[in-house]
Amino acid sequence: MLQALDGTAARRWAELSVAALAEDRDAIDRINVYPVADNDTGTNLLQTMRSAVAAIESAPETLEDVLGGLARGAVTGARGNSGMLLSQVLRGIAEDSRGVSTMDGHSVCAALERAESRALRAVAEPREGTLLSVLRSAVCAAEEAGSDLAAVVRAATEAAVRALDETTRQLPALKDAGVVDAGGRGLVVLLDVLHAVVHDGRRLAADQWLGPPAHPDAAPVMPQGHGSAYSYEVMYLLSGAAEEGTTRLRRTLTRLGDCVSVVGDGDDSRAVHVHCDDIGAAIEAGIEIGRVHGIRVTRFADRAPASAPAPAPVDPPAGSAVLACTRSEELAALFRSEGARVFTIDPHRAPGAGDIAAAITATEAAHVLVLPNDEMVTPIAEEAAGRVTGEGREVVVVPSASPVQGLAALAVHDPERRPAEDTVALAEAAAATRRGELLVTVRQALTWVGYCQPGDVLGLADGEVVLIGDDLAAAACDLVDRMLTAGGELVTALVDDHAPEALSDELARYLHRTHPEVELNCYRAGNLAAVLLLGVE
Repeated sequence: MLQALDGTAARRWAELSVAALAEDRDAIDRINVYPVADNDTGTNLLQTMRSAVAAIESAPETLEDVLGGLARGAVTGARGNSGMLLSQVLRGIAEDSRGVSTMDGHSVCAALERAESRALRAVAEPREGTLLSVLRSAVCAAEEAGSDLAAVVRAATEAAVRALDETTRQLPALKDAGVVDAGGRGLVVLLDVLHAVVHDGRRLAADQWLGPPAHPDAAPVMPQGHGSAYSYEVMYLLSGAAEEGTTRLRRTLTRLGDCVSVVGDGDDSRAVHVHCDDIGAAIEAGIEIGRVHGIRVTRFADRAPASAPAPAPVDPPAGSAVLACTRSEELAALFRSEGARVFTIDPHRAPGAGDIAAAITATEAAHVLVLPNDEMVTPIAEEAAGRVTGEGREVVVVPSASPVQGLAALAVHDPERRPAEDTVALAEAAAATRRGELLVTVRQALTWVGYCQPGDVLGLADGEVVLIGDDLAAAACDLVDRMLTAGGELVTALVDDHAPEALSDELARYLHRTHPEVELNCYRAGNLAAVLLLGVE
């Protein structure tokens, strides 16, 4: 029996929680009907916890470092409403571990109280019958259990199980579906794992305690429609924002939609979540007060139940394939000419995981490597890969943040090579390709290299602004010159259809004069939302 929780025990709890959430993911997804019936709460909790654990891989074994790292990783990798709440539960627990090496029963109780406070602040409109009411019951029971760690954890877990059962009667949506709250069930799983860590491996919450449907073959709960008044879930990370600005952001997002959360990790990073119809307004509200990155947009209508099988091909999957995501027909043709299968994103709406999952299945390949070619598409592709992996199919998303990295990766694809070796080769080729971008700004903004005005030309290298200019050709030459300072043998230039015709020729002449050893490949690439994309290998 554990007498005090230290850094080693906290790490074990986090790692075992990932395994437990992975085992319970489908069951949680199937009962997800509130606040949006999109059957992904189990998946979101699992991905958030995985991100938390990944953040402590190299952390020292002190309690403060482990719990603090978990909180930061959870905020950075939070998925969905439930992931945002989980990140704040972990943040609250971490805040009460500062400066201590172990936690006894009193300390764990105080940490749970802080977790409840943080989670409550994360939600604009708290409701009974959710993760919050389950957490409150756990806190109340812990307060009455004394200072013994084992007694406090047992009392909190048992109370959470009872409170979870009550959620069916507290929320009409849960009562109509005959299920318990999905987020509350996820919290019970985490407390149950903590109970196992403290009580020598013994878990309390048997499957039948957690509400139907628990059987792995049970059908997901499918109310008519997704249940949201809005069409999109928008999430992004926000850095460099003052507290006053985040208060203003909450008000703005509340006017735009619902399920609003703006939560932090205790340092500079915040995660933002809203359900809305105006995607641009939600993102611009963040840009006005800080640096927005890691944008993820999901259209609710595109979400299929995470546990629903993808359409099965007539024959079992066989062979290998590369699936490239593109935003124009010109790029699609270029990737097809290099041997890839293509998923072309609809320019009028954000891609959904269901769309990409269907494209993966349509390859009929046993080993599929997905090239998202866009930072915004990457998490959607990862979700899609998770849905269709299994039953003879292995899907891996190769990190490619730009089409130029995708082309570099595709160039080394060898279908005759062992799949694992091929995956590594593509990933290494993408990572070794420096990416550049040239665009014309439409608003005044502060960048890393100074203020830019509407009409200025911005040059970005690996996602960061490195130059501001007033002439496209000069800026393009300057940008490629900066990117070649670390060396390079091949430059790939993808040119937007609206770019001046002479831009490619001027770039070619400049490279011939200044870097005659470098080969240049230029392609007209349709509508890129940028004047020029550059890749240096």
